[in-house]
Amino acid sequence: MTLQQLKYIVAVAKTGTFSEAAKTLFLSQPSLTKAIKELEKEMGVTIFDRTNKGVSVSKEGEIFLGYARQVLEQAALLEEKYKTHSGGKQEFRVSTQHYSFAVNAFVDLIKECGADEYDFSLRETQTFAIIDDVSKMKSEIGILYYNEFNQTVIQKLLKTNDLVFTELFTAQPHIFVSSGNPLAKRKFVRMEDLAPYPYLSYEQGEHNSFYFSEEIFSTTIRSKNIRVMDRATLFNLLIGLNGYTVCSGVIDKELNGENIVSIPLKAEGEMHIGVITHKKAALSKLGKSYIKALQKYTGSI
Repeated sequence: MTLQQLKYIVAVAKTGTFSEAAKTLFLSQPSLTKAIKELEKEMGVTIFDRTNKGVSVSKEGEIFLGYARQVLEQAALLEEKYKTHSGGKQEFRVSTQHYSFAVNAFVDLIKECGADEYDFSLRETQTFAIIDDVSKMKSEIGILYYNEFNQTVIQKLLKTNDLVFTELFTAQPHIFVSSGNPLAKRKFVRMEDLAPYPYLSYEQGEHNSFYFSEEIFSTTIRSKNIRVMDRATLFNLLIGLNGYTVCSGVIDKELNGENIVSIPLKAEGEMHIGVITHKKAALSKLGKSYIKALQKYTGSI
């Protein structure tokens, strides 16, 4: 097994075809195919499922690719440290629930990086996808929360996937509403105060279980429900429909504007918000810097 072979399989997984990967790698397709077949034979794993319609990453291939990405990242770090020239394009990936502090920390990381070339990814996505991304090492770091209700399910899933949860901070429940909402001037609200207003939450796809909800009190019965996929849509609907969402209360006015306000919600419960990492992967220099930036924005340092 060589680093070159690992680069080959990552390229094929990224492009989705051997022909496109061969072009990006400046190789002939037969040479690329032969190198990958040799790797699969040597390691005793089928990385790609081949059909008439093309190739797709197999289930065991997803796991193998996760380790391959980590090896390539560590190799790049070694080159950066010990070679006289830069170690090439820096790569870093995060999967997170919809938190403004995750975005702010990401901005800080890019500024601190100061590299001429980099390939960074910040993926705001569904809870199960975050766990899946980190378990398969597609992302080095995930950001999510657990509370008393979903703690058993989330922690069991993390343990099954060899993941570790490190808490950043504990948040008391809040709501986000628009500055024009009749509740906006309140010092706090109760659950009964929210009954007339549309409730907004994030869609969780095929894993749309209460346990994977991004919002605390997900089992509360509400007469008006709206589910969305992204933060911008949610905030637009908060303003346009006088809706609300339940959250950690951490908000950035520069990022989210002056039209969204945070109000404490008088209800029993708290959110333990933190990062998840893979037990078998050492945290990179970029990963450590990102966590430090997260701690800065969440007040945990």
